[in-house]
Amino acid sequence: MMAERRAAARAAAEPDFLQFNDLACETVGGRVIFATNEWFAPAANLLKREPPQFITSAFTEFGKWMDGWETRRKRIPGHDWCIIQLGVPGLIYGFDVDTSFFTGNHSPYVSIQAGCLDEPPTFTLDGDRTGMAASDSQLAAVAKLGSEVWPELVPVSELQPGYSDCCHNYFKVNFTHRVTHLRLNMYPGTHTHTHTHTHTHTHIHSCIIPVILCVSSDGGISRLRVYGVGQRDWSSVSTRQDVDLVALTNGGVCLGYSDAHFGHPRNMIGFGRAANMADGWETARRLDRPKELKVDQRGILQVPGWEWAVFRLGHPGVISSIEVDTNHFKGNFPDSCRIEACSLTPKEEAQCIRTRWESGKWQVLLPPQKLRPHHRHLYSEAELTLTRPVSHVRLIIAPDGGVSRLRLWGRPTPITASSDQSADTSLQTLNLQTHITACAANTEDVKVFNTVKK
Repeated sequence: MMAERRAAARAAAEPDFLQFNDLACETVGGRVIFATNEWFAPAANLLKREPPQFITSAFTEFGKWMDGWETRRKRIPGHDWCIIQLGVPGLIYGFDVDTSFFTGNHSPYVSIQAGCLDEPPTFTLDGDRTGMAASDSQLAAVAKLGSEVWPELVPVSELQPGYSDCCHNYFKVNFTHRVTHLRLNMYPGTHTHTHTHTHTHTHIHSCIIPVILCVSSDGGISRLRVYGVGQRDWSSVSTRQDVDLVALTNGGVCLGYSDAHFGHPRNMIGFGRAANMADGWETARRLDRPKELKVDQRGILQVPGWEWAVFRLGHPGVISSIEVDTNHFKGNFPDSCRIEACSLTPKEEAQCIRTRWESGKWQVLLPPQKLRPHHRHLYSEAELTLTRPVSHVRLIIAPDGGVSRLRLWGRPTPITASSDQSADTSLQTLNLQTHITACAANTEDVKVFNTVKK
C-alpha cells in the first residue's frame, strides 16, 4: 500500500490543542477504573498509545475482536459509561474521540464530564475484561462518586463513524480548573444535535464545561485522547530541590517545532526512557544537506540547516544539568545539538507563537555538542552558560534526526502572587487563543466547577 501524502487542507483543519500532552494515555498512568459493559472489547483500549488497528479475521468467543471499547447491543434501559483516571491531572483543552474502524457499530452520540477528586477511588479494573459487565458491588462503589452530576465538558454530541476521512471527532474546551477523572458516556442515535460540524476529515466542536465522557446507549469508540497541560502543586516543592522542570508531569508543554514527520517533540518530556523510536521526536531528512560533508575542529558537521522544538517549563527556574537521550536512534540520531533559553511574559509568549518563534530573546544555555547514537548525554552545571531563571527553552538539532528524551534538571524560583496569577492567566488566554494560531477568544460564561470529593 502506497503512503498517503498529508494534505495541507487536512492539516489546517486540525485543532491547535493537538500539540498538548495526552493526559489520559496508558503510558503516563491513565487507566479505566469502571465500565458498565465491555462485552466485545474492553474500555482499557481507549487509552492505548498506539493507533487503533483492524484485523479482519480476528474474533473472540464473544464476537468480533475490536481495538477499542465496544459494548453489547443494549436491550435494557440506560446507557453505557466508564470512568477514567487521568495519568497526569491538569488543565484540559480538547478531546479527540476516535471511532476508527467502528463503521456500523460506533456510538452515535457521546458526552464527557469531569471531576476533581481529593483522593483517587480505591476500586479499579484488572485483567482482560472482554465479555464482562459491571457487578452489583462495582456499581455500588462507583455510585459513591456521584459522577452523574459532574459538570459536562462536552454536552451530548454526535459522533461520526470510523471511516478514515471522518473518524476523528474533535471537541475544543475552554475550562480553567484542574481535572483528575473523566466520565465517558455513550448514547443512542435519538438525541437532537445542535453543534456545528466542520465537514473536513474531522469534526470540531466548541464547548465550555468540565470533564466526563458519555456514550449512549451502546456501541464502540476506538481511542480517547485528552489533550492538556499537567498541573503540579509547586507549593510543596522546595526551591532547594532539583526537579525536571520540563517534564510532562510537572507541567512542561511543547509550544512549537519546525518538523515532526516521524514523531512529535512532546514525546521527549514523557515518562521514563523511550520504548522505541516512535516514542521520541524525529524529523524528516533535510533536503539541503551539502553534497560533501565537512566538520569543524570538534568533529561537528557544518551544515546549513537545523530543526528545533520549543517548550514552556512547568515552572520558571534555574537549570543546573541537562540530559539529551538518543536511545533507539542508532542510524538516525542528530549529529549535534544546542539548547537556548529565555524568560518570557505571557504577552511575549503569545507574540512568539504568532510569529512561529521567529521572535524571542534566546540566549545559549548549552553550546553545540556532538551527539552519539543510542546514548544518554549528560551535561553538568559547568558546561552550561546561563545561571539565571528561565521559563522557555529551545532544543536545536543539526542537521536532522531523532531524540528520545530531554530532561532539564533545576530548581524552581520563587514567584510572587501577582506573577503566579499572570501565569494562570497565560494558560487560560493561550488556550486555543494564541497556541500556534492566534484564535479569537471565546467570551461565553464558564459554568462554575464544583470540586467533587470522594
